[in-house]
Amino acid sequence: MNTSQPLDSGTSSVSRTAWLIVGLLFPVALLNYLDRQMIASMKVSVMGDLKDIGSEENWGHMLASFKWVYAIFSPIGGYIADRFSRKYTICGSLFVWSLITYLTGHVNSFDDLYWARTAMGISEAFYIPAALALIADFHTGPTRSRAVGVHQMGIYCGVMVGGFAGYAADWPDFGWRGAFDITGLVGILYAIPLLFLLKDAPRSAAEIANPVAKPSVGTAITELFTNPSFLLLVLYFTLPALAAWVVRDWMPAILQKEFNISQGKAGVSAALYWQGAALVSAIFGGWLADRWMRKTPRGRIYVSAIGMLCIIPALFGVGNAPALGSFTLAVAALILFGVGWGFFDCNNMPILSQVARPELRATGYGIMNFVSMMCGGVADWGFGFMRDKGVALNVIFGVFALVCVLSAFLVLLIRPREHGGARL
Repeated sequence: MNTSQPLDSGTSSVSRTAWLIVGLLFPVALLNYLDRQMIASMKVSVMGDLKDIGSEENWGHMLASFKWVYAIFSPIGGYIADRFSRKYTICGSLFVWSLITYLTGHVNSFDDLYWARTAMGISEAFYIPAALALIADFHTGPTRSRAVGVHQMGIYCGVMVGGFAGYAADWPDFGWRGAFDITGLVGILYAIPLLFLLKDAPRSAAEIANPVAKPSVGTAITELFTNPSFLLLVLYFTLPALAAWVVRDWMPAILQKEFNISQGKAGVSAALYWQGAALVSAIFGGWLADRWMRKTPRGRIYVSAIGMLCIIPALFGVGNAPALGSFTLAVAALILFGVGWGFFDCNNMPILSQVARPELRATGYGIMNFVSMMCGGVADWGFGFMRDKGVALNVIFGVFALVCVLSAFLVLLIRPREHGGARL
């Protein structure tokens, strides 16, 4: 964020740049989640090719490893983005994870795949905290939730496109390896122009007159971990993610097995419905949150809580649909889950911006990712373990729903606060 142009001069120009930043990051967000989602949609093909994977538990362990290293490196990536440059953190992350995506298409064993996914977790961890913090830097007021919502649409599109990867894997002349090759090359090529087009946010006139020192590691940790609202936000961010990661990573396999449908149809059904619903609700939820903020500083908190109230019954529906033999119920529940998730997802960084100062946004989101992904990795591994042991789906998703009930109460306890002279 090193530039001499004040943020409050040339307002219309700054506004255009703010939305240009979102537009440039949209395809990066898409690739970020496309590269993750593809493997879930192509599970049958990958396991059929790499025979030494062997069990559901091994598959779950591989998914968990991605999340665990992603979790560990998220605060590091966030701190680097806060301390140095969001732009270079984003571009470097995109280039490295795209190269690893390409190399994933050339693995020959479970060990190779395991370490490729682990390396991808490290490289992808640097993106989301830096990207959302950069958007919050540019969108300083009534457009923040909408801007984050548009960025999150890129994520949902990536998951939806990844859902079609099952069809690519079933295509003899392309296969699962070809899918990784193509997406990896696209990311590598996009990283080059992005390096020249993306920019860090300008400073406000107040920041130029009274520059704020970059926080040390100790200062950042102390300030965030002594902030009760930040700690509540970490818990709120984490609890619904336990279910969301299982839905993302396991739902294609669940639908294929429980409803005896093809790998391609299962992958599309698992991704298209709920991500499509999340895409629409993120835009509406962002607009509603920004509008509600005109009346109360808790507007974004209230919209996020409404989203959580949608997720709770959706999880009960997802868990009970197979036992009832109703594919329609499964689809309806996934759509409702997506509606709730969009409301939740577009407001996490805006709420963080209300409880932590700008110099700690990426670090704070990195810590949120750390806790969420560590627990998500356990959920992935645990789900595979419980399925091997024959635990019923309605029991598993019923527990997830009860956890989200707690989460709905937690978000209402968060107290937004002002930061003297800082951009919120």
